[in-house]
Amino acid sequence: MADSNITRNAMAAAMKTLMKEKKLSKISIADICGACGMNRNSFYYHFKDKYDLVNWIFYTEFVSNIQLEDYPDALHLLEDICDYLYQERTFYKAALKIEGQNSFREYFSEVMEPYLRYLADQIMGGGKEEEFFLRFFGDAFLMAIIRWVMDEDIMQPREFVRQLDATISLGAKKITEVKQKKGVSEP
Repeated sequence: MADSNITRNAMAAAMKTLMKEKKLSKISIADICGACGMNRNSFYYHFKDKYDLVNWIFYTEFVSNIQLEDYPDALHLLEDICDYLYQERTFYKAALKIEGQNSFREYFSEVMEPYLRYLADQIMGGGKEEEFFLRFFGDAFLMAIIRWVMDEDIMQPREFVRQLDATISLGAKKITEVKQKKGVSEP
């Protein structure tokens, strides 16, 4: 197992270095193997393709270290997600540019869903339309995070989270005010 992790980590380091030099779509398995002194068989023993390697990097560096019970509230979790993506923004900006089947963007959406649902649940709470709220706000958080990472003039993570929090709070307040004026009851 230790040798397996050494090999995977070497390939991950090679991929991160290569992604600083060229687009993910232009990186071949031969490039990755050449950069870390491995052969193609070693690569395919550990990963299906280069996208699987990118996904593994995210999982091992971030997802495997997250425990929801360690967070006092959703905003602290969101700050940690954003801090990590900000520190590794060159890598993830390149990874998020690729869309479609087996892409990091697809994997990121799937893996982040429980965390984003946790955020939405903490902010919105339950209700008869809970599933709709959770899906809506989970998707909103996901797209906001992706757009933030992709932004050329990226703001600091704490400021981004502060603005998200302020936007959600203001939006909820305005919706409540409009409903009260119309005499509409809450769901």
